[in-house]
Amino acid sequence: MIRVAMLSKWHVHAEGYAKHLQSIPDVTIRYVWDEEPDRGLPWARDIGAIFEPQLPELLAKDDLDAVIVCSPTNLHPEIMIRAAQAGKHIFTEKVLAINLKDCDAVIDAVRKAGVVFTISYPHRCMPVHLALKKAVDEGLLGKLTLMRVRNAHNGALAEWLPDYWYDPETTGGGAMMDLGAHPMYLLRWYLGKPARIQSMFNSYTRRSVDDNAVSTIEFVGGALGVSETSLVSPMSPYIVEAYGTEGVGIIQDQTLRIRSKKFPDVGAEFIVQALPDALPNPLDQFIESVRSGAATLFGLEEARQLTELMQYAYQAHREERVVAIPER
Repeated sequence: MIRVAMLSKWHVHAEGYAKHLQSIPDVTIRYVWDEEPDRGLPWARDIGAIFEPQLPELLAKDDLDAVIVCSPTNLHPEIMIRAAQAGKHIFTEKVLAINLKDCDAVIDAVRKAGVVFTISYPHRCMPVHLALKKAVDEGLLGKLTLMRVRNAHNGALAEWLPDYWYDPETTGGGAMMDLGAHPMYLLRWYLGKPARIQSMFNSYTRRSVDDNAVSTIEFVGGALGVSETSLVSPMSPYIVEAYGTEGVGIIQDQTLRIRSKKFPDVGAEFIVQALPDALPNPLDQFIESVRSGAATLFGLEEARQLTELMQYAYQAHREERVVAIPER
C-alpha cells in the first residue's frame, strides 16, 4: 500500500488528484496538510484522511510514503526540500519554483535523498503530441524553423478561478506561469535549448498578474518558438503549429494534420494522422515509479527547464527587452 499526503488544496487541480488517487486500489490518502487549516480540515474530512496542521510533524510520520504538492508556488521549495529530507517521494504541480535558485535547491535535496520526483506535464502524454514528436524526430517536417503553441481559457474573464490565483507573491505570475507552462515545456521538448526570450504580458481584467501573455523564444540552432496563453479567451481552440523545411504539422484540439514534401503524390494536401495511445498521466506514472522503481519521464531536469524559461520570460517582460538565457 502506498500511503500519500495531500499538501494543500490551494491548486485548482488538487481535488482532481485526490479523486484519481482514491481510484487506485493500492493507494490511500492518509493525511492532508494545508497552509490554511480552515480549508484543509474540512477537505481532510471529505476525503477520509487525517488533517495534520504542522508540516514537520506530518513529514516525520512513519506511515507516509509520498506527498502530492499542490501548495502556492512560492511554498514549493520549503515543502519539497523538507519532504525530500524526510525521505518522502514527491509529485508536484508545475512550476517547480519561481526562480532557478530555489529550483536548484530543491533538485539538490531530491538528489541527495534519492526519492522519486515527478512534475505534472500532462500535454506530453497526449496522443497528438506523441505523434507529432515522432514525425519531427523522423524528419518528416525537416528541420523545424518555427513552432507556435496556444493554450487558453476564460478563467479570469468568467471569474471561475479563485481570487488568490492573481496574487503575485504566492503565484510568481499569472497566465504564463500557470496555463502557459504547457506551451513552455512543449516548446522546450520539441526545440531544445533556448538561447534568448522576449515577452509581452498584460492584464485585460486589471489584476495584479498577467491574464493575457505571449513569449517568443529563439532556440539554439535557430528555431523560433511562440508560447501563447490567456485567461480571457473563451472558446479558444488548442492550437499547435510546427513549421519545418520539409513540411508542416498542425494540431487543433485533438487532431493532427501533416503536410510534407516526403509524402508521395500528395501535393499540397494535409493528411490526418493516426494517433498512438496516450501515455499514462503523470500522476499514474509517479505512483508506478514509487511502486516499482521505474524511471519517470518528467523529472528534475524537465522541471528545471520549465523554471528556466519562466524566470527569463518574466524578466524579459519586466525589463521590456530581449533577455539572453545563460548557458549552464
